[in-house]
Amino acid sequence: MFDTMTLTKAAAGLCGAFLVLLLGKWAAEEIYHMDSHGEASYVIELEEAGEQEEVAEVNFEELMAAADVGKGAKVFKKCSACHKLEDGVNATGPYLYGVVDRAVGGAAGFGYSAAMAGFGGDWTVERLDAFLAKPKSYVSGTTMGFSGLKKQSDRVNLIAYLDSLDG
Repeated sequence: MFDTMTLTKAAAGLCGAFLVLLLGKWAAEEIYHMDSHGEASYVIELEEAGEQEEVAEVNFEELMAAADVGKGAKVFKKCSACHKLEDGVNATGPYLYGVVDRAVGGAAGFGYSAAMAGFGGDWTVERLDAFLAKPKSYVSGTTMGFSGLKKQSDRVNLIAYLDSLDG
């Protein structure tokens, strides 16, 4: 086992290390103490809560009128892993040909989740925009694993592209 001398050396080593740590902490507090350095060299000004700049809200119809179908085709590449554009051709997700103004859960031959089948209504451009922003929040319980498109310009371009497919 341990003899007394080895135990004494180990205890002295631990006490010495603790003493060095305490002396280092004391020295750092003296060197970097905030009150001894005077005023701050720069101040970051924060905007008051009441002075926030108002953002002009853009009309959704104006966004749709300015949508770029070509950019929407590029955005669709994110969707193409699960959705097809041919009428009646389902994949992991339902076909998206004619989806604008189609009934929610209305793609023939596709097995929708209970949440999507019971959602009701039609896929208007406004509803598609809200759904594409965050699908799981818009239709709680949907099995669609896509997290959504954050940029409204991407959503509007995609909706314009999908709307252009069926003439």
